Amino acid sequence: MDRLKVYILGATGLVGQRYVQLLARHPWFEIAGMAASERSAGKTLLQAGWILEEPPPPEIAEMGIEKLDVDRVPRVDFIFSALPSEVAARVEPQLAARGHTVLSNASNMRLDPDVPLVVPEINPEDLKLLERQRAERGWSGGVVKKPNCTTTILNLSLKPILDEWGIERIHVVTMQALSGAGYRGVPSVAIIDNAIPYIKGEEEKVVLETRRVLKADFEIYVTTTRVPVLDGHLEAVYVDTKKDFDVSAVVSALSRFKGLPQELKLPSAPERPIEVRSEIDRPQPRLDRWAGRGMAVVVGRVRKLAPRKLAFVVLGHNTVRGAAGNSILAAELMVKMK
Repeated sequence: MDRLKVYILGATGLVGQRYVQLLARHPWFEIAGMAASERSAGKTLLQAGWILEEPPPPEIAEMGIEKLDVDRVPRVDFIFSALPSEVAARVEPQLAARGHTVLSNASNMRLDPDVPLVVPEINPEDLKLLERQRAERGWSGGVVKKPNCTTTILNLSLKPILDEWGIERIHVVTMQALSGAGYRGVPSVAIIDNAIPYIKGEEEKVVLETRRVLKADFEIYVTTTRVPVLDGHLEAVYVDTKKDFDVSAVVSALSRFKGLPQELKLPSAPERPIEVRSEIDRPQPRLDRWAGRGMAVVVGRVRKLAPRKLAFVVLGHNTVRGAAGNSILAAELMVKMK
């Protein structure tokens, strides 16, 4: 098929640059343009300041950045938004009303009942909410959201357990990478030689978004922390299951888990969404965050603490699987689902 045109909003931030990186050589999508704040408008990507480990191809690196203007966004197949939530809340509905399909990382609208909040392997059917959204809001376009990065990583690891044994409650402690707060999110003097045991609004997002994505109402207790790691959110998870389990069966269920993206062999879909490590000291952010090209989560330290009490550690790349990659995978799914 001909490559589909896409446009990136907030292209100079950490997640925006992940979009550029993942879309630069995408087999289905072609970057038709990008926009950012007035500070970056008129510059090329390189002039605006590229900060990821792998530079974009020269033809993308020299592409000009436009000033964000809803009226001047070109007609494309998909818009990928890495805008701050306060800007997205104003801009994204305007774009949808003008007929654009927006896949967004921002937290606004995530809990609106007519807005798909999608992890493609878990709840692809929720993309059908776009029909309701268009009818109720009078939009010819639409807005699709991805969950908080911590929620996405956690939910992928919980889905096979929920399906097989049921869940009564979970306790989660996260150790979240600096990139989750953005390039200017945490001052160096606050995080070097330190860990911060609170992230504003994060715990509430994990609770509410998990219940929406998994369509479950089990108890959820969360403590979120920021640690001096560049990329990769690590989460210690304790699960009270409804039925008793065998550890080997849990490992098997996690390893076997696949969703619609794997069945359809979508370009961004990892062959195995969940990789299980048997080493006692894995996963680790530096060693495991690029599993499945950053699109798989890695589970380790799977153990039974008591009857119906399961413990494990899960790691995921927060700006790939937890952010830009999840939205690109959702767009691929939308193409296949027409």
